Amino acid sequence: MYAKFWKRIIDFVLSLGAFIVLLPVLIVLSVIGAIKMKGNPFFTQARPGKDEKIFKLIKFRSMTCEKDKEGNLLPDEKRLTKYGKFIRATSLDELPELINIIKGDMSIVGPRPLLVKYLPLYNEEQRRRHNVRPGLTGYAQVNGRNAVSWEEKFELDIRYVDNISFIGDIKIIIDTINVVLNRSGINSETSATMEEFKGTEKELCET
Repeated sequence: MYAKFWKRIIDFVLSLGAFIVLLPVLIVLSVIGAIKMKGNPFFTQARPGKDEKIFKLIKFRSMTCEKDKEGNLLPDEKRLTKYGKFIRATSLDELPELINIIKGDMSIVGPRPLLVKYLPLYNEEQRRRHNVRPGLTGYAQVNGRNAVSWEEKFELDIRYVDNISFIGDIKIIIDTINVVLNRSGINSETSATMEEFKGTEKELCET
């Protein structure tokens, strides 16, 4: 009953309330972001939601659009500004996603929405992460964030999908606050953000 009915109602009420309360913060960050990024402070990107339905994710921009001589974007660590590092570390870059939750594209708690180009790379088990709305935060985010492997992250996502509960969501929200305050798991071991997912290697059978 909670997963199918109450979760969406609670998401809408809490996200709308949070949006109203945090509106001054959103306005201030929009102005600062426009100055720091020399233009549009928002970053929008197509992401797969529930049942792989595509929606536009809204975030505050944390990286510039600098390119090399060949016209390719520079690596994340070179485009990530000091301002960008700050809003990522404090998760302030995620605040505009409250709009996505209000619209029904996302939930407060659920698997994080990833890139559309990853869809063909999931195995059948990993694809089940799209059986629910993606979340502003999730079980994987409070158990390693970007510091765990893709496979571990997907296992945690599926564990959440199979065990959704009101108490579980409350615990994840509380744990998320602790993670944000401690600024843990922001980066992977080898990247300023998270390495690109290239698919899970299939086990080879003996011949």
